[in-house]
Amino acid sequence: MKKIVIATHNPGKLKEFQDLLAPLGYEVTSSGVLGLPAPAETAPDFAGNARIKAVAAAKASGLPALGDDSGLSVSALNGQPGIYSSRYAGDDYPGAFAKIIAAADAKNDRHAWFTCALCLAQPDGSSNTYIGEAHGHIAPSPRGESGFGYDAIFIPNDYEQTYAELGSEKDRISHRARAFTQLYEVLAAQPPQAGLRLRA
Repeated sequence: MKKIVIATHNPGKLKEFQDLLAPLGYEVTSSGVLGLPAPAETAPDFAGNARIKAVAAAKASGLPALGDDSGLSVSALNGQPGIYSSRYAGDDYPGAFAKIIAAADAKNDRHAWFTCALCLAQPDGSSNTYIGEAHGHIAPSPRGESGFGYDAIFIPNDYEQTYAELGSEKDRISHRARAFTQLYEVLAAQPPQAGLRLRA
């Protein structure tokens, strides 16, 4: 069976990737399960931070590794919180929602977009990165019970519901789904015992 390491210490994210990659015949583990240290995310963009995580996990494990970095950018906040999305909210997502909605109201600019960068790295340090974006706008107030993070305040283009109201439909149209569509073309092409061969 083909093996791949997900560069995360988050059990929820590991489960998500296990579900996504199982149909392609991958045995999926994670940096956390393997006891690998989490590298400092010092890059100025999503792609750079995804690569830092993926390359560190691949070199430490000797296996192909997949790193991701994602977040919400808000036009009224000049593209913030962006790569600082998790730190911006901390343990207070309701407070972060309120600040973002207030900024959108004050500037009469509700445009926002989610970005996901997925980096597939080899133990020799080589890598390819796949970027997915979903544009939309900030909701007037949080809505919905599903999803996580900023899902309750983001309404994607061509929809009236927030990510948190869309349920499984979000998995089909999201920024992560768009990045995975590109990655799947690479992973699905790998012979069962051949490991992973990167291509542009």
